[in-house]
Amino acid sequence: MFRFASLIPLALASTVLAQTYSATYLPSSAPKTSEEGQSGTNQCGTGNDQNSTCQNVFINSLDDWCIFAPPEPGPDSVIGNTERIEVAWCIKGGHGTRLIPDGAITGAHFVQTPDYVQVTGVGDLTKINIPQGDEGGELDPHGADGNGNPIGGLVFSSAFGDVQQLHEWTNFVAFNEFCIRGCKDSPQAPALCNHIYDVMGCDWNMPGNYNSGFDSCKGDSGEPMGVYGTSTFFQGQPSTPSAHPAPATTSCATTSSIGNGLAVASTTASGSASGSTSGSASGSRTSAPSGVRLILCYWHCV
Repeated sequence: MFRFASLIPLALASTVLAQTYSATYLPSSAPKTSEEGQSGTNQCGTGNDQNSTCQNVFINSLDDWCIFAPPEPGPDSVIGNTERIEVAWCIKGGHGTRLIPDGAITGAHFVQTPDYVQVTGVGDLTKINIPQGDEGGELDPHGADGNGNPIGGLVFSSAFGDVQQLHEWTNFVAFNEFCIRGCKDSPQAPALCNHIYDVMGCDWNMPGNYNSGFDSCKGDSGEPMGVYGTSTFFQGQPSTPSAHPAPATTSCATTSSIGNGLAVASTTASGSASGSTSGSASGSRTSAPSGVRLILCYWHCV
């Protein structure tokens, strides 16, 4: 049984997490940029381009989802250095983004709950510019200054009906593992897509299936990350509680593979947001405190 000190009452945590949204967009009507200082664009077209600077992500289905990752390769492109300028990489074409090359993803598990959609999985994410060995970090719509990591990154989904913007979302990526969750707008969305546990990684924030293979399931929403009964754990407290068990899933359908036909990252198509990425990463690097390894990488790196 774990113990943790100075827990904050859940009611207070919910008040702190309450959000208001100054704008709501659709992919077809989004502005060129949605935040000041944005390096990419939200006007992305309907093609695909391996030089795209599109910063729109979609979480629609097992064969139609995206994650954020660095725009350029190289040893300095660790997530902690590039979190402000990440671009969208997608499994399916047609969103004006870059495509994740076939074979890079060896496991992807799509779960739709009443409150959110989520994809967890594994693969060789060096194929989308994450350096070998980078234990990664968190991307979210707020960041330290409220502009998001990446700045201006937007998330959309058609899983709940017509395509809609999901204002609350969280995405972890490392060289060998990823997870992304987007929450349907509701009073519970800030808690179910909480973004304050940036050194805790995928397994702790989004318990689920991180094995090889591909499936799509319905699922329960489960407990918000960090919430235990009427109390909330905050990162940095002396004792860290265990992750919640993965919520139950049903109606799972498996498939042998997912992809888009892109074998190498060099194919381009018209009607997409392209061009060299300008600007440089700023803000603090997402990293674990001294002596602490990201749970995100624990099972794959020791």
